[in-house]
Amino acid sequence: MLVAVLLLAACAGTPPPAAAPGVNLSGFPPGFRAGYADGCASASERRRDEARFRSETDYAQGWRDGYDSCRRRK
Repeated sequence: MLVAVLLLAACAGTPPPAAAPGVNLSGFPPGFRAGYADGCASASERRRDEARFRSETDYAQGWRDGYDSCRRRK
């Protein structure tokens, strides 16, 4: 029983960043999802990982898409 619990616990990683309600990002890479969540949050209060934005294409595109999408909703 202990082995089963440990195996299941190993599979439970950190949850992906939350996107805007009603947006399904399950098919996108983790960098895009993180950027989208940060971009969406930035529609209210600026939040962006500048190093990732400059170096990771997925994060930068996700940030732009999240910001644009959530800015229009507010």
